[in-house]
Amino acid sequence: MNLLFALAAAALFGTGAYLLLSRDLVRVVIGVVVVSQAAVLTLMASAIVRGVAAIYPLPAEPVSDPLSQAMALTAIVIGMAVTALLLALVLRVTLAFRSRALNDLADTEAERDLRLERRHASGQD
Repeated sequence: MNLLFALAAAALFGTGAYLLLSRDLVRVVIGVVVVSQAAVLTLMASAIVRGVAAIYPLPAEPVSDPLSQAMALTAIVIGMAVTALLLALVLRVTLAFRSRALNDLADTEAERDLRLERRHASGQD
């Protein structure tokens, strides 16, 4: 069972890394989300113990670890907040530059820097 979780986490992490290397901003955000969920899956898989709840355990039975579950829940909540922030930034960049492609954004910034350098060199501050 642990091998199945390890393979699933590896597949998620590989997919997320592939999406992070994309040239589209929305795919980069999706890549961050997928890598975050791969980390949560790894955390949960590392602490799998099939036992009773930790609220009222009997002495002879194994107890499931509530700390890893709480950490995973916290990671999910923080991941969703980061996703919302990244999507808001992508929306703002898309509205400002009228493009989601990183190549177009880099070209626009290079042209802007060149114009600023020319203005500075000519003495028009």
